Amino acid sequence: MFRNPAQPLVTAPAETAVLSLLLAEGPLSRVELARRTGLSSTAITKAARPLIDDGYLHELAPERTAPGAGRPVNPLAVTPDREFFVGVKISDDRLFGVVCDLRARVRATAGRTLADHQPESVVGLLAELVDELLEAQTAFRERTRHLGIAVSGDVDRGGGRVRFSGRLGWRDVPLAEMVTASTGLAVTVENDVKALTIAEHWFGEGVGTGYFALVTIGAGIGSALVVNGQLVTGAHGVAGEMGHISVDPAGPRCRCGSVGCVEAIASSGAILEVVRGGTGLGGLAFEEAVDMARHGDPVAREAFARAGRAIGVGIAALVNLVGPERVVVSGEGAGTYDLFGQHIKDAYAAHTFGAAGTCPLSLRPLPWEEWARGAAAVAVQALFP
Repeated sequence: MFRNPAQPLVTAPAETAVLSLLLAEGPLSRVELARRTGLSSTAITKAARPLIDDGYLHELAPERTAPGAGRPVNPLAVTPDREFFVGVKISDDRLFGVVCDLRARVRATAGRTLADHQPESVVGLLAELVDELLEAQTAFRERTRHLGIAVSGDVDRGGGRVRFSGRLGWRDVPLAEMVTASTGLAVTVENDVKALTIAEHWFGEGVGTGYFALVTIGAGIGSALVVNGQLVTGAHGVAGEMGHISVDPAGPRCRCGSVGCVEAIASSGAILEVVRGGTGLGGLAFEEAVDMARHGDPVAREAFARAGRAIGVGIAALVNLVGPERVVVSGEGAGTYDLFGQHIKDAYAAHTFGAAGTCPLSLRPLPWEEWARGAAAVAVQALFP
């Protein structure tokens, strides 16, 4: 079924270039592949041949590139069902799981409720979830070897370890090793925002961009960057974290220990704390604070406005430094975008420098299953060296 199943599918640079481009932007003709990759037509044909033989690529019916053009070309396309990938997002209280095909299209979904955050308990439930997903179709079981896991916090992807996750209370958990032992699959662990960014860059809003950024708002403020087509991790694996840029030296203390971070001002918990303190309603729920803001309560409205300004300044800092072609704003907090969206845009416009301000911001609300799809996209990357 798989040649060298423990090894990446492609190792040669030409094969890597051809398959990655077809995954994101195919079908494409050999002529177009040569133009886009800088490889010769002979090199394209040589790189594609083993992928066609293994069933990962196939030729489409001949088509003419233009009326009156020469002989028809046979575009190359990815065969989506050749291999499947499991993705699991670990949230505070649930596991969200998907099976995706090679084009990261969701083919099955399932979930589990977490009783506690003990790593052994989470891994046990995760193994049950994976088993349920793979039983959905016979082909899933036969053609799946990779599992991606998305989790909040500081993740050592190469080592398969969660170095720290404040929301789960984890420190130095060898998650990939534990899950491989439970499922038999090759496991890749990635920070959840970075995983979502990979999916959006390869298969979503960021397709075709060399410079791209994604920002998530909600219980935390996360972000990740793509520079020159590659996800930026930096020397320590935490590059691109906008949530911990300090935008107000006199602001509140952040859980990271710093002061005035975007997250300390703009997370849902930070907003709720301000509304509770300003109204004296100590038992207020976040949904109630949202309702108060939408009905004109000045304290609630200013809390959201302040959050929007902090997010806008943080995004401007990313854009000024990196110059992405597009920024996507997402996360569970996107549902309250009406309360701070204009404040984000105004602060962004006020703090971007020169032409950087022309970079568009686009809102993309994503259900939790999309975060699991991000984990599956990370698993797809395991095909590459």
